[in-house]
Amino acid sequence: MQLYALGLNHNTAPLAIREQMVFHAEKLQAALRELTQTKPVGEAAILSTCNRTELYCSAKEPHEALFWMAEYHRMKPQELKPYLYTLPKEQAVRHAFRVASGLESMVLGEPQILGQMKEAVRLAESAGTLGTLLHKLFQRSFAVAKEVRTNTQIGANVVSMAAASVKLAARIFPSLKEQKILFIGAGEMIELCATHFAAQQPCAITVASRTLERARALAHRFNGNAIELRDLPEQLHEYDIVVSCTASSLPILGKGTVERAIKVRRHRPMFMVDLAVPRDIEPEVAEMDDIFLYTVDDLGQMVKTGVDARQSAVAQAEAIIETNVGGFLHWLSSRDLVPTIRALRSHAEEARGEEVQRALKLLARGDDPKQVLEALSHGLTNKLMHAPTQALNEASAEERARLAELVSRLYQIRSPR
Repeated sequence: MQLYALGLNHNTAPLAIREQMVFHAEKLQAALRELTQTKPVGEAAILSTCNRTELYCSAKEPHEALFWMAEYHRMKPQELKPYLYTLPKEQAVRHAFRVASGLESMVLGEPQILGQMKEAVRLAESAGTLGTLLHKLFQRSFAVAKEVRTNTQIGANVVSMAAASVKLAARIFPSLKEQKILFIGAGEMIELCATHFAAQQPCAITVASRTLERARALAHRFNGNAIELRDLPEQLHEYDIVVSCTASSLPILGKGTVERAIKVRRHRPMFMVDLAVPRDIEPEVAEMDDIFLYTVDDLGQMVKTGVDARQSAVAQAEAIIETNVGGFLHWLSSRDLVPTIRALRSHAEEARGEEVQRALKLLARGDDPKQVLEALSHGLTNKLMHAPTQALNEASAEERARLAELVSRLYQIRSPR
């Protein structure tokens, strides 16, 4: 089994493809078990966010896992192939370290990815698909990410999606203090966006969620109101700014709903931000007059302009990563020697057992214990030294020098002066 990382991200696939490849959290454990039980995959963990869907696994060949990913999402492998990357062994290790450290994020240095990766590990552990290899890989990834953030400025001055949303809204409306804002969802991203928008002291804030209790809990922090998702069609027209980020597999707002809201608003403009993958707002809404709709990819282009201040830290971060890649690969290669080491110890234990049994018989017969111990030590020494001595004696002239050097290293023998 070999280590692989395979998948797609915001650099290789457009939003329309990424949203089709999302693994929803409530189905992820079952998906992992299906993969490891039906395909020749030993270990597996899936990282699925708005910007990436990646499978980390141990397998003989990666193509079975690739086919499974396509089949699971009811897509043809040839449709996905142009967007997918397959990274073996060293490349997979380096990629995992870079992802955890924020070097592969749309927003360079953003910290959310580390939490998302830890959640992916937790789900894989719960599913029973995380073994020694992936456990070591991810724990090392977390340690590398901590080292990068501690010793570099990679996370300094991060321009977040939330901050970018506020900047875009300010281009549409002269003052956000006069606007009513609707947040759809109650997760971490919506909480972050609400914090940024609330700082602008808008006219009103409302949170909509499937669960009214969750909506109320978040709205209370910002002195806002709470509604249920089912109330959106009747109340959407009241809001000037809409920010949505849910885990729904289907759109929350369709074109028809938005058209009716705009009509009631007498075509006053509405600013909408869809941070969800799959999208919460139907793409056709962007074609409407009086609607300014931005997706996660649109905001990604904007935040890229703010990474210059952190670029100087990238080289330093990559140096830290390369050092740790070498260390992990050394551990990985040492695992290949485990069967040999076990066999060597088994051989020594067998020799020890034989000599101990012989000594016990001599003692039972009444022989002198001192002579028995001498015989035990000589017998064990002869058995353990027989193989390397024989190899040296039987080696050709060309082999002898190399074998002698290896034996000296193995037994830590100093060369005679």
